[in-house]
Amino acid sequence: MEERKKKVTKLQSKSVHQYDAYIERQNRKKQRLTRRLLLYALVVAVIVGSMSIYHFSQRATQADKMDEYEQLEQQLADLKQEESNLNNEIELLQDEDYVLEIARTNYFFSNEGELIFKLPDEDPSY
Repeated sequence: MEERKKKVTKLQSKSVHQYDAYIERQNRKKQRLTRRLLLYALVVAVIVGSMSIYHFSQRATQADKMDEYEQLEQQLADLKQEESNLNNEIELLQDEDYVLEIARTNYFFSNEGELIFKLPDEDPSY
């Protein structure tokens, strides 16, 4: 198809030039507004992104610290149990009969007239 030729010509008056300048200013304002809004949106996106990254790294750090805390709590409970056992052992070692019983079983200490026989711990081969 052939392009249609415009048969209407523009008037070259002062008011038409003013109107064209007004429309051009409005278009430039709209373009500047669009650019500003895009810039603000980009700044907000960068801020939200960096805050999100920081938040998730803090959550990971907190999870690591909680795991470490639970391990240390378990270790503390174990050490308290060991302390309790050692305190009981100290109390028992202050008893003379208990010390003599340990000496008899571990170091073959004998009373007068007793004979001690050591049996092998291995099973016989037959």
